Order: sequence, then C-alpha cells, then structure tokens
Amino acid sequence: MLIKAAEEKEIAAGGMKAFTLNGREIVLCNYGGTFYAVERACGHAGARLERGALTGWILTCPLHYAQFDIRSGAALSGPVPGRTESRHPDPADPSLVTKGLRTWPVKAENGSLYIDLQ
Repeated sequence: MLIKAAEEKEIAAGGMKAFTLNGREIVLCNYGGTFYAVERACGHAGARLERGALTGWILTCPLHYAQFDIRSGAALSGPVPGRTESRHPDPADPSLVTKGLRTWPVKAENGSLYIDLQ
C-alpha cells in the first residue's frame, strides 16, 4: 500500500525527515537524490535517528553512535562502548547489541515520495 509521505523538495541532499504514517514512525533519507525509508528508532536504545548524522548511505545514531546502512537497514556497528576510570567495557557485552532497522520501499513520482508500508 503506497502512502504519500512528502515532497522531494522537503528533504535536501544528505538530509532526513521523520514521519508517522499509519502508526509507523519512519525516517526518510535522501542519499544522492535516491530516497530511503527506515524505522525511526535506533536498533540499540530507541534514539530518534533523524537527530543523527547521514554520511553517504551511513546513518549514525545521535545517542551512542551505532551505524546503519539506509539501503538495507543493516546494523554496521553497535554503539560506542562507554569508558570508566577503572576498566574498558567488553565490546561483546550483550548490552551493546544492536539490531538492524526495518526498511520500506520508496517510490518517487512527479516530485512526491510514496512509501510502500506492506
């Protein structure tokens, strides 16, 4: 089911914009004039990804810097482990596990962007 989400001109190259469509929280990303839709919440701690950074096709979470591929939703790296005075956390710690993001197909037509929510 295609649902109109935005106009292409609303999202600058390298930019992102968050939407709620049919109860789903989504971020539309513009990478080189191609648009991608990913779920809004980070796969680690649920941070709002539109507040992060989009560098090429890599979306970096603003909270703990986990990184995702907007083309596939794959988690590329988990959060950056914190440090304490006495020890360095183990990167394999289960609290650092990050799941990938759900993605949806985006169709651009006549300047409008539609997301297929099926």
